[in-house]
Amino acid sequence: MNLSWVTLTVKNIDESLNFYTEVVGLTLASRRPAGPQMELAFLGDGETKLELVCNQAVTEFDMGQSISLGFAVASVDETMAALQEKGIAIHSGPFQPAPYIRFFFITDPNGLKIQLIEHLA
Repeated sequence: MNLSWVTLTVKNIDESLNFYTEVVGLTLASRRPAGPQMELAFLGDGETKLELVCNQAVTEFDMGQSISLGFAVASVDETMAALQEKGIAIHSGPFQPAPYIRFFFITDPNGLKIQLIEHLA
C-alpha cells in the first residue's frame, strides 16, 4: 500500500490554500466543488497529496494536540527568519533532539501544528 493523501477539514479554503502554497510551498494540483457548500483541493507534486476539504456545514474543528504534519526545509534558521518576515508566529522551537536533525513548529490557519525539519549532515 502507498499513502495517497492526508485530508484536513478547514474553516476557509482560500486562507488554507494561501498558507500551504505561500508559506509551506506546496503546489496546487487541483481544486473543485464537492457538493453543496463544499469544496476540496489537492496540493503537492509527488505521489502523496494533502487534501483540503472546506464544508460550510462544519462549524467545529478539533485538530488534536498530538498531530502534526512535517515538511523538510533546507535551513531551520533561514526558514524561521523568512516566516517571521511574513508575520508567521513560531509555535515552538527550534529543537535539536539528535545531532542529525533540527526542527520547529508553526500552526496553520486551523490550528494544526506544522513541523519544519532540517536534516543535518
